[in-house]
This record gives sequence, structure tokens and C-alpha cells, in this order.
Amino acid sequence: MKIKGRAWKFGDNINTDAIIPGRYLNTVDPDALARHCMEDVDHGFAAKVKPGDLIVGGKNFGCGSSREHAPIAIKAAGVSAVIAVSFARIFYRNSFNIGLPIFESPEASGGIAAGDEVEIDTEKGLIRNLTRREDYHITPIPPFMEELVKAGGLVEYVKKKLGTAD
Repeated sequence: MKIKGRAWKFGDNINTDAIIPGRYLNTVDPDALARHCMEDVDHGFAAKVKPGDLIVGGKNFGCGSSREHAPIAIKAAGVSAVIAVSFARIFYRNSFNIGLPIFESPEASGGIAAGDEVEIDTEKGLIRNLTRREDYHITPIPPFMEELVKAGGLVEYVKKKLGTAD
């Protein structure tokens, strides 16, 4: 799988309340959540992000509460993947459960700047910073987890396995 987009850069310890503020948790509608994605960190993010763009974070991205609203908001905003130094474990699991690919790479997180064009080749385990002409190696996503992403998340994956997909 190849993913390509423009990078949006955020720092360390971006918690789930920064990703989707608690005041918007009265809905599970992905489109409504997307309109407020990253609002308290970058007020105009939701209006400026384009489909396919990427988020690049620092250490402990997605820390805080265990709500699935955070990765849903990111994915619904059009973000195709998140790259960070490290992820909170529950955010990591929730991301794959809803079909949002995430990648841990201290080198990529440090080397990618806001606005850089980035390409991820999941099969080769490679992140390319096309703007700076740098490559960063990542551990490829395990095949099962890549199947989850391709299916659109755990629910859709199970529906397909059971033959009940829409």
C-alpha cells in the first residue's frame, strides 16, 4: 500500500482532547467530528487539511482518554496516515480498529517539516520525504493489520469475513 500527502506537524503529547475536544463528544458522526479535528491545537486545521494529507507527531501521540473519537476525527478529516515517534497504546489500537494507518518512526518525525510532501510505502517499510529527498525506514505493518486498514477497520473486516459487507 502506498500513501502520499502533505505533512501537518504537531509536537509531543498530543492528547485525545487536543485531537477532538471533549465539548464535541456528544456525537459519533465522523463528519461532525472532522469539523473540529485538532481545533484546540491549530484552529483552522479542519478547514485547511486536504484529503490524503498526513499528520506527523512527536512522542506519545494520542495519549489521554481511550475514546475512539480521536482517530475517527482524524480519518474523517481526510488524513490518510499518522507518523509519530511513539503512540499511546490505546490510540494505536483504536486507529487500526477504525482503519487509520499509523507509523512509529523517530527519524521521520524529526526529519519531516510542516508542508513537506511525504510518501509511505508500507510493503517496503519506507517513508520518503519527497521535499527533502530523505528516506526513513519503518517496520512494515503486520499483514493482518494492513488487512484491517484496507478493509476500512475492524468492523468492515469482520463483515467481509462473514460475507455480510454492504
